[in-house]
Amino acid sequence: MSIVKINVLSVPAEQREVLEQRFASRAGAVEGSDGFEWFELLRPVEGTDQYLVYTRWRSEEDFQAWMNGSMKAAHGGGGEGAAERPKPAASGSTLWSFEVVQQASPKS
Repeated sequence: MSIVKINVLSVPAEQREVLEQRFASRAGAVEGSDGFEWFELLRPVEGTDQYLVYTRWRSEEDFQAWMNGSMKAAHGGGGEGAAERPKPAASGSTLWSFEVVQQASPKS
């Protein structure tokens, strides 16, 4: 079964629009990755400043290949030019990992 990665981003209210615009400008960047199955950016409605970035992958190996390949390159990888990148919109980040053990979809 698939694996799910949820990146929990703490985003101050004044940075919400910046974060959402950055994700919108990168639409399509992960969809062609081998093993990629699903993406959702979830905006908090009440009681928290944490956005959830939900991705679903065929395997841990596929996720790691993306992390060490195109994702790392897209985020600068800490290499040359990293100092020129804009300030992060999130003030903190935590990655949660899950294995899918059951799933359901609407009946046709």
